[in-house]
Amino acid sequence: MRRLRLLLLALTLLILSAALFSAWAYRELKTPHEHTNAGEYLEIKRGMNPEAIINTLTRAGVIRRGWLFKLYVRLSGSGPRLKAGEYRFASPIAPVEVLRKLQEGEQRLSRLTVIEGWTRWDIAAQMARLPELKLQSPEEALALLNEVSLIADIDPAAANLEGYLYPDTYSYPPDTSPRDVIALMVNRFRQVWEGRIAELARSSGRSAREIITVASLVETEAKLNDERPLVASVIYNRLRLNMALGIDSTVIYASKLAGKWRNDGKVYQSDLDRDSPYNTRKVVGLPPGPLASPGALSIEAALSPASTDYLYYVREPSRDDGAHNFYANESEFQRGVERLRNWERTRDAQANANTAATPQ
Repeated sequence: MRRLRLLLLALTLLILSAALFSAWAYRELKTPHEHTNAGEYLEIKRGMNPEAIINTLTRAGVIRRGWLFKLYVRLSGSGPRLKAGEYRFASPIAPVEVLRKLQEGEQRLSRLTVIEGWTRWDIAAQMARLPELKLQSPEEALALLNEVSLIADIDPAAANLEGYLYPDTYSYPPDTSPRDVIALMVNRFRQVWEGRIAELARSSGRSAREIITVASLVETEAKLNDERPLVASVIYNRLRLNMALGIDSTVIYASKLAGKWRNDGKVYQSDLDRDSPYNTRKVVGLPPGPLASPGALSIEAALSPASTDYLYYVREPSRDDGAHNFYANESEFQRGVERLRNWERTRDAQANANTAATPQ
């Protein structure tokens, strides 16, 4: 009888120990733990077995108790589902979340950000800065941006991809070719264009090229979202009256095409006098094509401009957010210009006074 009681006691202790261990293991596997490699990629090479993978993670501190994680992987049958890749593990992170990531797989991604209003020269320069694209120069990238077959169905007259490289942040595997990165940008444009916007374009009677050209002008001129439809209205009003648009970004673009842009932020008289179909200071009508990458709001503004009689706009000097004042006649416009010039003169005088007062 005593032996039976001892056996029952031992069995009870064993069951209790197993229950306590299970509860502890469950809590341990579910509890996030801190580690010091949150910003680093950890490579899990192809062909590594589960034990080698777990040892790698344990050495990196991602897994605190490797033996428990191995036991869990073995009992759950997860080992064959662990995938090679390059992983970044947040900190803190729970072991079960680590296992989920290993089963889903993860690859290091490169990123390229295209800003609204960038030209193809800007995009080519940015692509050339990314070592994984293996481009020898911005000029090499620029040549690839002439692949108009990517957009021929939308704009058969396109001579390059200007305007159709949609501004966004693109993530891609490091072995992606430059051509494929460019295709990502054009495909993103298509996603924005197709559907409601394409239907609005068809009903407007304007070609996609005209709309994207106007949108690119709006993008380079308007800094505030609520001003985009107003700027678009100025463009269309001036076109209707056969007035030159006089937009500085077209002057700059013409100088870039000629290889004469000094890139110091100033528009010189030689730029204003340049003979070019893009120079809207001299040529009436739209430039021959887009001159920057417009975002969705600028495309929308080009399709749905505000209903106004505005023909001019001038920067509002009391604000530093790029706001403009809009005018319907030249006399009001000239008063706005003079107000801006007075403000600039006062600003420059104060800056000079402050510089003179600074001890050397």
